[in-house]
Amino acid sequence: MSATQPRTRPIRVGIQLPEVEREVRWPEYVAMARAAEEVGFDTIWLGDHLLYRYEDGSTRGPWEVWTLLSAIAASTSRIKLGPLVAATAFHAPAMLAKLAATVDEVSGGRLILGLGAGWNDTEFRAFGFPFDHRISRFEEAFTIIRTLLAEGRIDFDGQFFQARDCELRPMPPTPGGPPLMVGSIGPRMLEITLPHVQQWNVWYRQSNNSIAGLEPILRQVDDACRAVGRDPDTLEKTSAVLVRLPGGAGRVMGETSSASIPPLEGSPAELARRMREYAELGLVEVQLVVDPITIESIHALGPMLAELDRR
Repeated sequence: MSATQPRTRPIRVGIQLPEVEREVRWPEYVAMARAAEEVGFDTIWLGDHLLYRYEDGSTRGPWEVWTLLSAIAASTSRIKLGPLVAATAFHAPAMLAKLAATVDEVSGGRLILGLGAGWNDTEFRAFGFPFDHRISRFEEAFTIIRTLLAEGRIDFDGQFFQARDCELRPMPPTPGGPPLMVGSIGPRMLEITLPHVQQWNVWYRQSNNSIAGLEPILRQVDDACRAVGRDPDTLEKTSAVLVRLPGGAGRVMGETSSASIPPLEGSPAELARRMREYAELGLVEVQLVVDPITIESIHALGPMLAELDRR
């Protein structure tokens, strides 16, 4: 394993806070974030979305991710945090770099910058963001963002974005900028990002929330690393994992429900054993998508983390 793990834990364990499962207000968010830090989670993650519309005509939307990340960063002290993942289309690229640098400062260097091209055309249309040429737009945005965060300056004139004689001042506290993560299995996205990112992530639905489903995806990512001249062992691989606790009834995510995906369930010892299986597969982190996602669920996972820390 390429990453140095905290304590004796064989794999980092993160948790995704609520998105649109229900309407959550700030006092509950900050209580959950502090609880996650207290019980021993390694990372906190928030989705970056604006609006979902469902077949029954209902709509749901989360809070704006960068404002929420900054507030959580100011309310915690140890736990790392980031967007899973930030859509580069929702901000001018140089502005997104500015937002990331600011959250990295507020957090004292705890930001992990997950990036993606976005997929939900509903929110693109509703908020006025172009949905065409998504990957080409991402490529230009990614160039601007990573260069500003690492070097502090860029002069870029692309087909879709410009950042002419642009400087990022002040620079983020993390030398070289916060670690970058890409959330994608698309061949072109991997080709664009793998020469530059430190981490990679896959959503649980793409692997059917299983080791068997994840194995061929990991082989694909390793092959993509080699294709761009990178040693696959230098890339930190992570995966979201759906976990159901007592009271869970299918977590609403995006435009679909998690009800059709088999969740991980069991005692703290059983869940810890399953986390170790992901470590043995070569992952350095799992981000738990918990059903139900409540402060009680976060505390209930504390014994699993303690079990995982035992050799």
